[in-house]
Formats: sequence, structure tokens, C-alpha cells
Amino acid sequence: MTDAETTEAEVSDRTALPVSDAAALSERITENVERVIVGHHDAIEHILIAMLARGHLLLEDVPGVGKTMLARSIAKSVDGSFKRVQFTPDLLPSDVTGVNVFNQQTREFEFQPGPVFANLVLGDEINRAPPKTQSSLLEAMEEQQVTVDGVTRDLPDPFTVVATQNDVEQGRTYDLPVAEIDRFMKKLRLGYPDEAAETDLLGRVAGRHPIESLEPVATVEELRQARATVAGVDVAEPVRNYVSRLAAYTRNHAQLGVSPRGSIALLRAAQARAVLSDRDYVVPDDVQTEAPTVLSHRIVTQSGAQTGGAVVEDALDAVAVE
Repeated sequence: MTDAETTEAEVSDRTALPVSDAAALSERITENVERVIVGHHDAIEHILIAMLARGHLLLEDVPGVGKTMLARSIAKSVDGSFKRVQFTPDLLPSDVTGVNVFNQQTREFEFQPGPVFANLVLGDEINRAPPKTQSSLLEAMEEQQVTVDGVTRDLPDPFTVVATQNDVEQGRTYDLPVAEIDRFMKKLRLGYPDEAAETDLLGRVAGRHPIESLEPVATVEELRQARATVAGVDVAEPVRNYVSRLAAYTRNHAQLGVSPRGSIALLRAAQARAVLSDRDYVVPDDVQTEAPTVLSHRIVTQSGAQTGGAVVEDALDAVAVE
């Protein structure tokens, strides 16, 4: 059975790693990535959490702060398939998903898979492509499958999209559809490194770039097993109720609040955070740690009002843990 034929439903509980082993796996990947990426420990953890929690991640920031390099380092640390899509204004949906090509010898159409058929897909500067092309990822991100000319094909398992977004050249970019933004489990900003971190970075890249010698420290099967571990983390009813009340607060205090998909994403991210903390159960602190990166980008406020991040901060302050 190929990766593309293996679905998440087929990863049973008996394949799950012990929580301590899953936590050690995450630490091993983080340390490996930090051989290349300096000063972004939290961001590396956030990407790992998205991968372990069956989610996708959006990196938004100015050019040159290491967004693409971070995604590449994560991909090289896990011995899976990696594809990069450079989004441009002339990119077509078929350039992402694949296309049927007529074979002159067999006199039949053959499907040529696009770069979306990989364990980790980097969508570089996704907002440079028009909405129609951006939307080619909607089915893939939500259902882990692609439909071309009426035929549906499964994507590899695991499947994660890490997209970068240029937020400087607004006149040359397109806004992401709300439906697509909602499919990203997390949205992060890296920011500039501090002086010490940047000095360390310059020392590492003065000669051969460290990513050239980066070796995998985890297999795809280990990642699947760690995802099964995360899915099995216990979430008590009071914690589930806490997530629901946080979501309800955002709906009552914004033009567009957090969707049920957002609530599910927060719960899954909290499960992954628990595993990274070597626990097999979620506590409210896990929810509170994950809420800003999971919920903020899903909230739409009226023009001139507070940001989505501010609404989430208010929700965390106002909604009591019961």
C-alpha cells in the first residue's frame, strides 16, 4: 500500500507511539532544525504542532526573515517527500493539482500529478497568485484529496501545507479567501532575530549553508505514529467546554468569529501541545498557549476596530476556566 492509499482512519491506536517517545521525537526534530534556524524555537514548535495535529500553517512576514528556509529545514528533518510551489500571478490550478496528458502511444489520457502530491508542500508567497489558483488547495487541505476531471485521488499521509505570505507589497498581491484562511490551523509571524541570534546566524552561513548537510532524524512512519499519539490524548469535558466558550466569545465580539473548524483546530493543537509537554491529557494551559496562533487569523473585525489577536486576548481574560 502506498502513502497516497493510506488514510488517517487506517492509523489505529495500536500504531501510536508512547507519549514520551512522541515528545522525544518532537525534541529531536526541533534540535535538528535549530542547526539551521536560529532564534525561532517557538516557531519550530508551532510548525511541529500543526503537523502532529493534522493541520496546516501560514507564515506571514516581510521577505528575508527565513520563512522558506524554516519550512525546508522541517521537511529535511523528516524523511518524507517535499515539494515547493512558487506562487505567481500566471500560475494555474492545474500547475498545483496536476493535469491529464494524452499519451500518443497508449492513446489514453494519463494523470501527471502536481506538486501537491507530497508529505510536506511549501506554498511560497501564496498571495501572489489569484484567488482561483489559491483555491486549488481548498479540497487538498480539508479532505486530503484532489479531484481532477471528475476523478478523486488521495494525497500522501501525512500531508501538510506550509504556506508563506508576503505582507509588504500589498499592491502586487491578492487577499486569501476567508475559506482558505480558515483551513490553516495556525498563522505565525517570525519577526527579525535579535542581535545575538543574527550574529550566530551569520557565523553559520559564512561558509557552506548548514541546510546542505542537514540529515533526516525521523521517518514518515514515526510521524504517522506520533500523529496517532496526539489523536489519542484525553480531552476532558471541562476543557472541551472551555474551548467552546472561547469560540462563542469571539462570535459575540467580532463581525466574524471563530468557526467550528477553528474550535476543532484549537482542540487538536492543544492535544499536540500536551504531547510536547510529555502528557497524555490536555490542561487549560495548553488551550491558552495555542489560542493566539490558532484563532486570531480566523476573526474578522469591523474596520478600525481591534484586531483578531486582541479579541482572542480579551477572550482569554474574560472566559473563566471552570
